[in-house]
Amino acid sequence: MDIRGRNATLTIVMGIATHKLKGTVAAFVVLVMYSSTCIAQEADLRDEAALLEQLSQSTPEQAVNIDRQLQALWSQSGSASADLLLERGREALDEGDAEAAIDHLTALTDHAPKFAEGWHARASAFFGIDRFGMAVADLEYALTLNPNNYEALYGLGLIFEIVEKPQQALDAYNRALAIHPHHEEVTNAVNRLKPQVEGQSL
Repeated sequence: MDIRGRNATLTIVMGIATHKLKGTVAAFVVLVMYSSTCIAQEADLRDEAALLEQLSQSTPEQAVNIDRQLQALWSQSGSASADLLLERGREALDEGDAEAAIDHLTALTDHAPKFAEGWHARASAFFGIDRFGMAVADLEYALTLNPNNYEALYGLGLIFEIVEKPQQALDAYNRALAIHPHHEEVTNAVNRLKPQVEGQSL
Protein backbone atom coordinates (compact mmCIF):
# COMPACT_ATOMS: atom_id res chain seq x y z
CA MET A 1 0.00 0.00 0.00
CA ASP A 2 1.42 3.40 -0.96
CA ILE A 3 1.59 6.39 1.33
CA ARG A 4 -1.68 7.82 0.05
CA GLY A 5 -3.49 4.52 0.70
CA ARG A 6 -2.10 4.34 4.20
CA ASN A 7 -3.14 7.94 4.88
CA ALA A 8 -6.64 7.32 3.58
CA THR A 9 -6.99 4.20 5.75
CA LEU A 10 -5.67 6.10 8.76
CA THR A 11 -8.15 8.92 8.14
CA ILE A 12 -11.08 6.46 8.01
CA VAL A 13 -9.93 4.70 11.20
CA MET A 14 -9.48 7.99 13.02
CA GLY A 15 -12.92 9.13 11.83
CA ILE A 16 -14.54 5.95 13.14
CA ALA A 17 -12.67 6.29 16.44
CA THR A 18 -13.65 9.95 16.75
CA HIS A 19 -17.28 9.12 16.01
CA LYS A 20 -17.25 6.39 18.65
CA LEU A 21 -15.53 8.71 21.11
CA LYS A 22 -18.11 11.44 20.53
CA GLY A 23 -20.87 8.90 21.13
CA THR A 24 -19.18 7.74 24.32
CA VAL A 25 -18.71 11.30 25.54
CA ALA A 26 -22.32 12.16 24.73
CA ALA A 27 -23.53 9.07 26.58
CA PHE A 28 -21.29 9.95 29.51
CA VAL A 29 -22.62 13.53 29.61
CA VAL A 30 -26.21 12.26 29.61
CA LEU A 31 -25.34 9.78 32.38
CA VAL A 32 -23.68 12.50 34.46
CA MET A 33 -26.65 14.83 33.97
CA TYR A 34 -29.09 12.06 34.93
CA SER A 35 -26.98 11.10 37.95
CA SER A 36 -26.72 14.74 39.04
CA THR A 37 -30.50 15.12 38.81
CA CYS A 38 -31.05 11.96 40.86
CA ILE A 39 -28.50 13.07 43.45
CA ALA A 40 -30.17 16.49 43.70
CA GLN A 41 -33.58 14.88 44.14
CA GLU A 42 -32.24 12.52 46.79
CA ALA A 43 -30.57 15.45 48.55
CA ASP A 44 -33.87 17.35 48.53
CA LEU A 45 -35.64 14.36 50.06
CA ARG A 46 -32.96 14.07 52.73
CA ASP A 47 -33.18 17.80 53.42
CA GLU A 48 -36.96 17.62 53.69
CA ALA A 49 -36.87 14.66 56.06
CA ALA A 50 -34.25 16.35 58.23
CA LEU A 51 -36.16 19.63 58.31
CA LEU A 52 -39.44 17.91 59.19
CA GLU A 53 -37.71 16.04 62.01
CA GLN A 54 -36.23 19.29 63.29
CA LEU A 55 -39.61 20.99 63.03
CA SER A 56 -41.32 18.34 65.15
CA GLN A 57 -38.77 18.92 67.94
CA SER A 58 -38.24 22.66 67.58
CA THR A 59 -39.06 25.59 69.82
CA PRO A 60 -41.51 28.19 68.44
CA GLU A 61 -38.57 30.45 67.64
CA GLN A 62 -36.67 27.73 65.77
CA ALA A 63 -39.82 26.70 63.91
CA VAL A 64 -39.98 30.04 62.10
CA ASN A 65 -36.70 29.47 60.28
CA ILE A 66 -37.39 25.78 59.61
CA ASP A 67 -40.79 26.67 58.15
CA ARG A 68 -39.12 29.19 55.84
CA GLN A 69 -36.67 26.55 54.61
CA LEU A 70 -39.41 24.00 53.97
CA GLN A 71 -41.52 26.50 52.04
CA ALA A 72 -38.50 27.38 49.90
CA LEU A 73 -37.78 23.71 49.27
CA TRP A 74 -41.38 22.91 48.34
CA SER A 75 -41.42 25.86 45.93
CA GLN A 76 -38.62 24.36 43.82
CA SER A 77 -40.11 22.63 40.80
CA GLY A 78 -36.84 21.84 39.05
CA SER A 79 -38.07 23.67 35.94
CA ALA A 80 -37.41 27.34 35.17
CA SER A 81 -40.68 27.68 33.23
CA ALA A 82 -42.69 26.08 36.05
CA ASP A 83 -41.02 28.31 38.62
CA LEU A 84 -41.93 31.34 36.51
CA LEU A 85 -45.59 30.28 36.32
CA LEU A 86 -45.67 29.78 40.09
CA GLU A 87 -44.13 33.20 40.61
CA ARG A 88 -46.65 34.88 38.27
CA GLY A 89 -49.54 33.06 39.93
CA ARG A 90 -48.44 34.15 43.38
CA GLU A 91 -47.94 37.72 42.21
CA ALA A 92 -51.47 37.77 40.80
CA LEU A 93 -52.79 36.43 44.11
CA ASP A 94 -50.90 39.14 46.02
CA GLU A 95 -52.49 41.72 43.73
CA GLY A 96 -55.96 40.30 44.38
CA ASP A 97 -56.42 39.06 40.81
CA ALA A 98 -57.62 35.50 41.47
CA GLU A 99 -58.71 34.88 37.87
CA ALA A 100 -55.26 35.73 36.48
CA ALA A 101 -53.71 33.60 39.21
CA ILE A 102 -55.90 30.66 38.20
CA ASP A 103 -54.83 31.07 34.56
CA HIS A 104 -51.13 31.01 35.46
CA LEU A 105 -51.49 28.18 37.95
CA THR A 106 -53.62 26.06 35.64
CA ALA A 107 -50.87 26.39 33.06
CA LEU A 108 -48.47 25.29 35.81
CA THR A 109 -50.48 22.22 36.82
CA ASP A 110 -50.79 21.27 33.14
CA HIS A 111 -47.05 21.73 32.62
CA ALA A 112 -45.90 20.09 35.88
CA PRO A 113 -48.70 17.88 37.24
CA LYS A 114 -46.41 16.23 39.81
CA PHE A 115 -45.39 19.57 41.37
CA ALA A 116 -47.45 19.70 44.58
CA GLU A 117 -47.03 23.41 45.18
CA GLY A 118 -48.73 24.25 41.90
CA TRP A 119 -51.94 22.55 43.07
CA HIS A 120 -51.64 24.11 46.52
CA ALA A 121 -51.23 27.59 45.04
CA ARG A 122 -54.17 27.14 42.65
CA ALA A 123 -56.32 26.02 45.59
CA SER A 124 -55.55 29.36 47.24
CA ALA A 125 -56.76 31.14 44.11
CA PHE A 126 -59.99 29.11 44.01
CA PHE A 127 -60.48 29.84 47.71
CA GLY A 128 -60.16 33.55 46.98
CA ILE A 129 -63.26 33.46 44.77
CA ASP A 130 -65.24 31.07 47.02
CA ARG A 131 -64.92 28.07 44.69
CA PHE A 132 -64.50 25.80 47.66
CA GLY A 133 -65.17 22.49 45.91
CA MET A 134 -62.39 23.10 43.40
CA ALA A 135 -60.09 24.33 46.15
CA VAL A 136 -60.66 21.15 48.17
CA ALA A 137 -59.99 19.00 45.10
CA ASP A 138 -56.69 20.79 44.46
CA LEU A 139 -55.66 20.61 48.11
CA GLU A 140 -56.39 16.91 48.32
CA TYR A 141 -54.37 16.28 45.17
CA ALA A 142 -51.51 18.43 46.49
CA LEU A 143 -51.54 16.33 49.66
CA THR A 144 -51.29 13.09 47.69
CA LEU A 145 -48.07 14.51 46.22
CA ASN A 146 -46.81 16.06 49.46
CA PRO A 147 -48.64 14.73 52.53
CA ASN A 148 -46.41 16.80 54.84
CA ASN A 149 -47.62 20.17 53.54
CA TYR A 150 -49.14 21.55 56.73
CA GLU A 151 -50.20 24.74 54.94
CA ALA A 152 -52.34 22.68 52.56
CA LEU A 153 -53.82 20.85 55.56
CA TYR A 154 -54.55 24.19 57.21
CA GLY A 155 -56.31 25.38 54.05
CA LEU A 156 -58.33 22.17 53.92
CA GLY A 157 -59.39 22.59 57.54
CA LEU A 158 -60.33 26.20 56.95
CA ILE A 159 -62.62 25.31 54.06
CA PHE A 160 -64.27 22.50 56.04
CA GLU A 161 -64.84 24.96 58.87
CA ILE A 162 -66.39 27.52 56.52
CA VAL A 163 -68.78 24.95 55.02
CA GLU A 164 -69.72 23.83 58.54
CA LYS A 165 -68.00 20.47 58.69
CA PRO A 166 -66.27 20.96 62.05
CA GLN A 167 -65.15 17.37 62.63
CA GLN A 168 -63.41 17.19 59.23
CA ALA A 169 -61.91 20.61 59.85
CA LEU A 170 -60.55 19.53 63.24
CA ASP A 171 -59.12 16.35 61.74
CA ALA A 172 -57.25 18.39 59.11
CA TYR A 173 -55.98 20.85 61.73
CA ASN A 174 -54.75 18.03 63.96
CA ARG A 175 -52.90 16.46 61.02
CA ALA A 176 -51.21 19.82 60.41
CA LEU A 177 -50.24 20.19 64.07
CA ALA A 178 -48.74 16.71 64.11
CA ILE A 179 -46.26 17.94 61.49
CA HIS A 180 -45.84 21.55 62.66
CA PRO A 181 -46.64 21.74 66.39
CA HIS A 182 -46.03 25.50 66.55
CA HIS A 183 -48.22 26.65 63.66
CA GLU A 184 -49.97 29.61 65.25
CA GLU A 185 -53.04 29.80 62.97
CA VAL A 186 -53.64 26.05 63.24
CA THR A 187 -53.24 26.13 67.02
CA ASN A 188 -55.78 28.95 67.24
CA ALA A 189 -58.17 27.05 64.98
CA VAL A 190 -57.93 23.89 67.10
CA ASN A 191 -58.52 25.87 70.28
CA ARG A 192 -61.53 27.53 68.65
CA LEU A 193 -63.03 24.39 67.17
CA LYS A 194 -62.25 21.64 69.67
CA PRO A 195 -64.85 22.70 72.30
CA GLN A 196 -67.51 22.87 69.57
CA VAL A 197 -66.75 19.38 68.25
CA GLU A 198 -66.47 17.87 71.71
CA GLY A 199 -69.76 19.49 72.70
CA GLN A 200 -71.49 17.96 69.67
CA SER A 201 -70.20 14.49 70.56
CA LEU A 202 -71.69 14.58 74.07
